[in-house]
Amino acid sequence: MATRGKRKSRRRLNPRFVALCLTLVFLLAGALAWLTRDRGPAAEDVAVPDYVEQDYLTVNEWSRPGTGLEKINGVVIHYVGNPGTTAHANRNYFESLASGAEGVYASSHFIVGLEGEVVQCIPLTEIAYASNTRNDDTVSVEVCHPDETGEFSPVTYDRTVELTAWLCREFRLDPAQDVIRHYDVTGKECPRYYVEHPEAWDAFRADVAAEMDRQKAAEKNS
Repeated sequence: MATRGKRKSRRRLNPRFVALCLTLVFLLAGALAWLTRDRGPAAEDVAVPDYVEQDYLTVNEWSRPGTGLEKINGVVIHYVGNPGTTAHANRNYFESLASGAEGVYASSHFIVGLEGEVVQCIPLTEIAYASNTRNDDTVSVEVCHPDETGEFSPVTYDRTVELTAWLCREFRLDPAQDVIRHYDVTGKECPRYYVEHPEAWDAFRADVAAEMDRQKAAEKNS
C-alpha cells in the first residue's frame, strides 16, 4: 500500500487581524491625504499688491470668525448696496457688527472704493461672511458704487478688474468659470447692475482675462 504524504495544514487568517490591517491602511492613507492636500497659500506667503491697504477686522463671531479657508476655488463679486459710501465706511460697518447688537453676520475679504482704493478686511486664509454656501471656498470682493444702478465707476471698475485678475493668477483660477456674482450663488440681485446687464458681466470677465495676460507680460518684462 502506498503511503500518503502528510498533508500540510493551511493557516487560516484571523478575520479580526485582517480587519485591523485594513483599518490601519485606511487610516494611514487618510493621514497622508490630509498632510499633502492643497491648503492654499498661508497668509504670510501672499504679498498683496501695493494698492491694497490691510485693515483687518478684529476676530469676532459676527464678521470675522477666524475659521480657516482651506481651498480657494473662486472669486465672488458683490456690490455694497449703499450708493456713495466709501470702502472704509463699509469696512467700519463690518467691524461694528462685532458687538452682536444687530444680529447680522457680514463681511468681505476686500472692498474696492469709489476712488479705486482697496481695503482688505479678512486674511486670505480665513473665511468671510459674504457668499453663503460658497464662504468656505471663495474670496469675496465688495465693490462701492456711486448710485442706485449699482454700476461701478470707471476707476472702481478698473481696480476691481485688476484685483480680480491678480487673485485669479495667485490661485490659478479661470475667470470664465471661477469668477462669479453673488447672484450665481443665491439668486440675490447682487451686484445689481451686472445681474440686470448680463452682457456687462460677460465683458467684466473678459476684461479680467485680458488683465491677467497684461500682468503676466508686465511681470515677464520687469
